[in-house]
Amino acid sequence: MTDDPSSYGSNLNMERYRAHYGQMCRIREFEKAAITAAQNKLVLGAIHPSIGQEAVAVGVCGNLRRDDIILSTHRGHGHTMAKGADPLAMMRELFGRAGGYSQGKGGSMHIADFEVGMLGANGVVGANINIAAGAAHAIKLRGEDRVVVCFFGDGAINRGPFLEGLNWAGVFRLPILFVCEDNGFAATTRTHAMTSGGGPAARAEAMGIAADTVDGNDLVAIDEMARDLIDEARQGRPRFLLARTYRLTGHTSADTAPYRSEEEVELRWLNDPITNMRRILEAAGVPGTQLTAMAEAAKSEMKRAYEAAAATDWPSRELAYADVQDIGDPRERAF
Repeated sequence: MTDDPSSYGSNLNMERYRAHYGQMCRIREFEKAAITAAQNKLVLGAIHPSIGQEAVAVGVCGNLRRDDIILSTHRGHGHTMAKGADPLAMMRELFGRAGGYSQGKGGSMHIADFEVGMLGANGVVGANINIAAGAAHAIKLRGEDRVVVCFFGDGAINRGPFLEGLNWAGVFRLPILFVCEDNGFAATTRTHAMTSGGGPAARAEAMGIAADTVDGNDLVAIDEMARDLIDEARQGRPRFLLARTYRLTGHTSADTAPYRSEEEVELRWLNDPITNMRRILEAAGVPGTQLTAMAEAAKSEMKRAYEAAAATDWPSRELAYADVQDIGDPRERAF
């Protein structure tokens, strides 16, 4: 992040970055509401907040079209909202209620909204990488003008699907952008303690995929770089973006993160991407009152989503086995 917010100058697209700022605020408030819901026992299962990583989701997804596709992770609320998903349907899904994206049966780690190109979050680390490669290959075979963005964390680069997915994308020149959100931790273990070699970008380049690195807390830098990389990927040149950011909460809403010091986290809060973007906008002439109003509007919106989800009925019993595949049961041919 630049030390001088005014260095971005008067050429900053005010309307675009005010909207981006508002979107980051919406994601932050959704995450805070989700954490509160988990604490109040309204959510059964884990919540993985992306507080501190909002700039990556907004900066990348802000350059996608509605029919473009994203694949996300267990920490996927931000990506999903940035792609255009409905926070009320998301909240209902977290609460296990009717009207959720999977009628309450998928929960936080399995939200998908095909209408906005969100092909799905994934609770298995790295599993979304191969799915993304498959989606990109389908786009290529159909001759469509679309692109796939696959988000994953730094921990995923140590799993097999990373090698398989990047190799497939490189061999077949697929329209895909791989985005590695390096937040410094793979769950509760520091990245550098479990990753050999030059890290994510070096591994991508070893697979023949050009890689770039960006400050994941600088929304303007991410937005500009993602725009160029997505354009290239759309032309069948797979690209890799390493966004260095920081997870300001624990791994889950229940994780108090005793593996890092309070001083470390306090220092990282000084580089909060939402605060950074506010400084840039104010330096460029946007009144602070407008930005405060946007933040308050986001808070009110997510409060309404929380309350509406909590007041929603549970799914009907008739839906218990809906959407469950019952064809090809191996037991029929076992004997």
